[in-house]
Amino acid sequence: MDSLGLTDKPHVVCVPHPTQGHINPMMQLAMILHHRGFHVTFVNTEFNHKRLLKSRGPHALDGLPSFHFHTIPDGLPPTDADATQDIPSLCESTGKTCLPYFKQLLHKLNDSTTSDVPSVSCIVSDGVMSFTLDAAEELGVPNVLFWTPSACGFLGYVYYRQLMEKGYTPLKDESYLTNGYLDTVIDWILAMEGIRLRDIPSFIRTTDPDSIMLHFLAVETERTRKASAIIINTFDDLEHDVLDALNSMLPPVYSVGPLHLVLNHHVHDNELKQIGSNLWKEEPQCLQWLDSKEPNSVVYVNFGSITVMTADHLTEFAWGLANSKRPFFWVIRPDLVGGESAIVPAKFVEETKDRGLLATWCPQEQVLGHPSIGGFLTHSGWNSTIESISAGVPMICWPFFAEQPTNCWCSCSKWGVGMEIDSDVKRDEVESLVRELIKGGKGKEMKKKALEWKTKAKESIANPDGSSYRNLDKMIQVLLSPRV
Repeated sequence: MDSLGLTDKPHVVCVPHPTQGHINPMMQLAMILHHRGFHVTFVNTEFNHKRLLKSRGPHALDGLPSFHFHTIPDGLPPTDADATQDIPSLCESTGKTCLPYFKQLLHKLNDSTTSDVPSVSCIVSDGVMSFTLDAAEELGVPNVLFWTPSACGFLGYVYYRQLMEKGYTPLKDESYLTNGYLDTVIDWILAMEGIRLRDIPSFIRTTDPDSIMLHFLAVETERTRKASAIIINTFDDLEHDVLDALNSMLPPVYSVGPLHLVLNHHVHDNELKQIGSNLWKEEPQCLQWLDSKEPNSVVYVNFGSITVMTADHLTEFAWGLANSKRPFFWVIRPDLVGGESAIVPAKFVEETKDRGLLATWCPQEQVLGHPSIGGFLTHSGWNSTIESISAGVPMICWPFFAEQPTNCWCSCSKWGVGMEIDSDVKRDEVESLVRELIKGGKGKEMKKKALEWKTKAKESIANPDGSSYRNLDKMIQVLLSPRV
């Protein structure tokens, strides 16, 4: 993966959706494109720009000579909260307010009297930041859309319009959430045989005919047809049938992941890698603690950047982990419990002090790659799932929202690397599943399967024969070609 010549660099503008799970993979892609010879402009919202400076230090976003940071407003009222903004409000606001600010930024970057960077030649934006398509069309440059869910999660969103037209959603009333209706099998979604309504991205579980997220995602997936190409952070062996289905409906869809493996395998610029994208302050001392543990013995617990739970659920998870008697490393964000501070019982902390470690955030990729990790209790967000698969780590899945139920269903039913835990979590089930994961027969089977996927993930990115390696080249060709 050699870089292009340094003269007259192509200039890519990268626009992530302003949430942690979307910023991380876009940052990985931006670094790969920089390594391949692109000048990069990375566009954060003003709110997240401030959070990044707070978590990573005042010079964290100074950038490099050919990797610059710029901001646009998200349209929401200012706040100093160190937490993810309300997702529906954020999606509605970015869709309605960002385009003129983004056009202004492009104009500023292209103004040769005040700007000393190459002219903008292409845009890569998040699939749900499709307002960029209008700016790209006006500028006459290609716009690749990066859908950050799994291919199966993205396919679920692509079918939202049909699910609405066929009357599956919105739900008739609240009783449909609990009366077995969500177990209805949907047998007309390509490449997803046996999928139930409950496994489809969760925004269909609404009784509101004006649901912001339902309509927002139906519109965004339809607008995707205007993209120059679409990329997904997955690999062909894992989601081949689903990728084929997507390719039959949309512009070229390229699987280019796992991006964190591409970055680690091919990009060795330490200065570049110092540019981090975590909105919470990491606590890397956990790696020393893991060094003291036996191989495949520790359960890693992390519910991602958005999941919120009740204080009761937090307590059930805590006592389930304690009663399993297995060592665990648990990341608990300060805002994990809705409306209050996330505090575990003092008695739990005392009882598990010799075998448990608690932190507020961590370098997850390094944790999952640590030999002591035997399993991952996860919310089934796609970054966590693909990182776990790439590290050969089996999972207990507790999906929260969006396409997490789809990732959970695929992990358990299609890929053989997961076990689902009931949404109304109880300590006895946590205890038994943790024991099964680390020491049981099913846990061993899942570990074997996870290691097979780990090998295939690496093969996809390691050399020019790999599917993701080839697809990255194809995507770069789209970015370098004149707009069709």
